[in-house]
Amino acid sequence: GVRGGGGRGRRPPRAAVGGGEGGGRGRRGGGVSRGAAAVAENGDPGPGEWTAPPRARPRPAPSPASSGAHNTPRSLRPPMTDDLSVPVDRLVRLASAVFAVVFALVVASAVTPSIAALGVRAGLVAEGGTGWRLLRTVTQFAGFLAAALGYLAFTDQQDLLRISRPTRRELGVVVAAGVGLLALQYGSLFALQQVGLSPGENQAVVPGGDPVTYYLAMIAVSLLVVGPVEEVLFRGVVQGGLRRAFGAAPAILLASALFGVVHLSGIRGSLAEQWVYVVIVVVLGCVLGLLYERTDNVAVPGLAHGAYNAGIYAVLLAGAM
Repeated sequence: GVRGGGGRGRRPPRAAVGGGEGGGRGRRGGGVSRGAAAVAENGDPGPGEWTAPPRARPRPAPSPASSGAHNTPRSLRPPMTDDLSVPVDRLVRLASAVFAVVFALVVASAVTPSIAALGVRAGLVAEGGTGWRLLRTVTQFAGFLAAALGYLAFTDQQDLLRISRPTRRELGVVVAAGVGLLALQYGSLFALQQVGLSPGENQAVVPGGDPVTYYLAMIAVSLLVVGPVEEVLFRGVVQGGLRRAFGAAPAILLASALFGVVHLSGIRGSLAEQWVYVVIVVVLGCVLGLLYERTDNVAVPGLAHGAYNAGIYAVLLAGAM
């Protein structure tokens, strides 16, 4: 037999089973076995004997355009962009990311008014009150989550969403990131005031009824619903898909830009104030995207995002009491 680690044992017989990664190689040139052909064709290895291997031709050196995201093994690349050139692959990925966000907005817009009206008719909430606002918020983000998961299932890209139970270290990162995001926001507000700029106001922080009740409820909703769901969509689906074509840094920036633009319609103020708010959101999104890139667990930016939002409502609650 052959010694482990490349010892001087006898050469393996020619009838040995083939099928290593990349198609399997012959004794010296790299012939393809029947088992390896089964891997390439069906995605599942099968038994086979080595065929008489022709002398392998040297492979050309990869071009610079094919480096980066396109070095991903074929078995890990989704079929939606398989065998596409780099520019086309990037265009498809960008269009798919935009589609995922628009699809989520459409689904949420379709279900939110209907569920809120049903709650009013059932006497569960009063239109315009705190309960009505909370019901609309939860329903909207439930629509986001359903759309994101539906998109992943339809495109067969469930592996984009990397999520696991946070470790103790990751929970520490969540707390530190939440505090850091709050410090970043208030530091940005102070800096903007020094140059005569101010951001618009997010309508989500305007209570529909009793402010104390609303802010208390939104602390919980932010932690459990808003933060995690937005991160599933923008970091898990959007950033994850873009990363496969653009790499980490461009994917973080592009996903954060989409994240900021989506908030534009919910901001009160002049056009300049609205875009100042969007810029702040883009910066915060880049921090959350970096968290996802470093931890490879969307639960970490999701909880950090929720903690950041909850901190804002806690400040507002303190002012309302």
